[in-house]
Amino acid sequence: MGSLLAACGGGSGSGSDGGPDTDTPTRPLPGDVSGWYMPDEADPHKATWMAYGASSAIWTRAQVPQVQQALVRIANAIAAYEPVRMLVRQAELHSARQLLDARVTLIPAELDDLWMRDTGPVFVRRQNGERACVKFNFNGWGRKQPFDHDGKVADVVSACAQLPLLATSLVLEGGALEVDGKGTAIITESCVLNSNRNPGWSRSDCEAELRRLLGVRKVIWLPGIKGHDITDAHTDFYARFVRPGVVVAHREMTPDSYDYALTRQHLDILRGATDADNRPLQIVVVDGPSRIRPGNNPDTFAAGYINYYATSKAIFLPEFGDAHADLQARDLYTQLYPGRAVIQVNIDPIAAGGGGIHCTTQQEIIQG
Repeated sequence: MGSLLAACGGGSGSGSDGGPDTDTPTRPLPGDVSGWYMPDEADPHKATWMAYGASSAIWTRAQVPQVQQALVRIANAIAAYEPVRMLVRQAELHSARQLLDARVTLIPAELDDLWMRDTGPVFVRRQNGERACVKFNFNGWGRKQPFDHDGKVADVVSACAQLPLLATSLVLEGGALEVDGKGTAIITESCVLNSNRNPGWSRSDCEAELRRLLGVRKVIWLPGIKGHDITDAHTDFYARFVRPGVVVAHREMTPDSYDYALTRQHLDILRGATDADNRPLQIVVVDGPSRIRPGNNPDTFAAGYINYYATSKAIFLPEFGDAHADLQARDLYTQLYPGRAVIQVNIDPIAAGGGGIHCTTQQEIIQG
């Protein structure tokens, strides 16, 4: 049974980990702040943030309980290794408490959907250990979906974490950002340099802002593709840093998929790229499953092993019912992350909505 953190102001089960004084507003920091950087995801976390946000306004009534059960499986798996904080609508607190591990802290909040990677803030740090949050102005993936509540999730999370916000006019989602923690980022151009998010922004404009906010010294731009999914091709479905210098990259195996040629184009770019320190990248190709469980639509189902979530003790990886491919993926990530458990989770209802484990999570870094 999950514990409750009442409106981020304290509450049962939260101990000294309670939220801020609600009379003290979270304020944006001035625009000339420098020295911030976004650590590698696999570095130690203070907590993982999630949102119990499936609603019948976006999902079908039949899908909502299935999606919630998948979120519970993810949250409970992560909670065995580190604290999980989950935003939950007031009306769903009781039912969520019955399903979630006691180590999952529930925080009442208004939500439109469940994609914490995109709606939540990006946590950054300075070398002296000071932390902050960046709010990247979530706009429903280019105004494709309602975001009245999700547009405020970054504010809620930063307030609960008692961290200030770094202000920016750049619009993007966390799923579009992949960093190695040492100054290199991989970003899909179709998402970030899209007129539905950042009209008039150039590559150099974006790079300058990401240097200020995240400490990014070099961006490896992948073309991505517009309009085929709601995100306009987020990076975290195509390429991820295992550690500085090592990248896992998705290769689509279905020839008639729009991703078939695109993933090969991405591989060519990554194989020819260098990082911020001018080192060539080691590219590990990860093929998706050859089949998925019956009842899922392969045209809209996000079947790939790149959208995993990394913590300092465990890697959380999807499984799709393809015993051979699932085992191959588990063995690969066991080799890539020695000393960490690799936990596979059935996320079919979430994958049916085009997302994965990474899409549902956001790491809060430790102070350092």
